Amino acid sequence: MSTMDNLKEAFSGESQANRKYLAFAKKADEEGYSQIAKLFRAAAEAETVHAHAHLRVMDGVKDTSANLHAAIEGEGAEFREMYPKFVAEAQAEGQRPAEISFRNALAVEKIHFDLYSKALEAAAAETDLPSTSIYVCPVCGNTVEGGVPDVCPICKVPGSRFIEIG
Repeated sequence: MSTMDNLKEAFSGESQANRKYLAFAKKADEEGYSQIAKLFRAAAEAETVHAHAHLRVMDGVKDTSANLHAAIEGEGAEFREMYPKFVAEAQAEGQRPAEISFRNALAVEKIHFDLYSKALEAAAAETDLPSTSIYVCPVCGNTVEGGVPDVCPICKVPGSRFIEIG
């Protein structure tokens, strides 16, 4: 393996550790272990520092236009190729919870693709997107601008549970 392969593997591992530790922190909080939760969040932040360093060394962060192109490419591949295959396999294996998780992600990756495409148009015109609130569904990840729906159209969670992103 080359150093670049090692950087890619390290970036992937650090990124996954960040998300896993945040999930662990949430569970520790739910169980009343606030200091353990804080430790998990601290480790998650450290893993983010590592992941960002590896990504920078790989020259993985460009200007906003190039970053939007990369995001559009990734989201497009996920909703066109990756998730349809995953949904079909989960369905064939009778793995209903996995199928639902994949279906939710598939729907949201298409939304992200569209939002990033709109952002790219703005960046190409050398303008930012209009200032508006952005919300995320805590169950399926549905991402909406402006206001929340009464009910998430993807997973049916009440809109009151959406999280505003600052």
